[in-house]
Amino acid sequence: MLEEDEDFLESETQLTDDQKIEIAKWFLLNAPAGEIQYVAKDVRAILKDENIYKKAAEESFPSYNKSHLICLEFPNRSGDVLITSFSEVDKDEYLDPRTAQVARVDHVKQVCKDVRPARDEELPSAFVEEYRSAMDAEIMKYVSEAYPKGICSVYCTKGKDVEEPGFDFELVVVISAARHSPQNFCNGSWRSIWNIEFKDEIQSVEVRGEMQVGAHYFEEGNVQLDAKHECKDTTLIQSPDDSAISLVNIIRHHETEYLASLQTSYLKLPDTTFKDLRRKLPVTRTLFPWHNTAQFSLTRDIEKELGIGK
Repeated sequence: MLEEDEDFLESETQLTDDQKIEIAKWFLLNAPAGEIQYVAKDVRAILKDENIYKKAAEESFPSYNKSHLICLEFPNRSGDVLITSFSEVDKDEYLDPRTAQVARVDHVKQVCKDVRPARDEELPSAFVEEYRSAMDAEIMKYVSEAYPKGICSVYCTKGKDVEEPGFDFELVVVISAARHSPQNFCNGSWRSIWNIEFKDEIQSVEVRGEMQVGAHYFEEGNVQLDAKHECKDTTLIQSPDDSAISLVNIIRHHETEYLASLQTSYLKLPDTTFKDLRRKLPVTRTLFPWHNTAQFSLTRDIEKELGIGK
């Protein structure tokens, strides 16, 4: 009877292949910035099944690479390509609008296999390109100052066929900066996406930004940070060059403000968050002297009323 019960329990706890794939995908997708290859190595060893691992990896790596805005170098070193949902033109193909090239990538190996010239239909019209290239030039200046190892790109996501004023179009600015130092047990990343919508009818530009900071410190422990912030702003439609300057100033303002708020909150951690993790001290900032309560007048008053200690 005992053997039958053990067999039953073993059959009940046995995972199906689909369940194993979903669990493996969860671990891969939740790997900290720059660490998915380490996680993949461990997942592969635990699964001990190449088919299950391959399926989980093929489904996870593309989503991870796009969400983490990873940057891959062209094989001929003529440029870089950001892996984002905005640059994706086909399965495993990503556009670099700065060089007008399309890279074909291997998501699991995280390498660029080859490149080809972008087709006309994959690029914006000459009118929109004026705004896009002006924005690209200004954002490159800003990123080189603010993020020494940062990468940026500007994409047209709507209205790329617009040929003249009078119509709406949308640009997206992507900024990605990462600092990986596994030998020092820490990795970190900065990601920001700025949707810039040109609305001709009201002659305004609406800006929506999303910033995300991730950090992982794992020396004799496991501490992770995942902070996000969203913001909005507006400005007027101007010439391509003037619009670019105005928009980059908006981006600079909001990112600087957010980084300053993060720094302020971390400086206050000892008196706020960390304090909540331990027993609070009295306003005197000293431990209550349970071994010598007679020093308090309330104790003396109680003893007097009850006749204790006489």
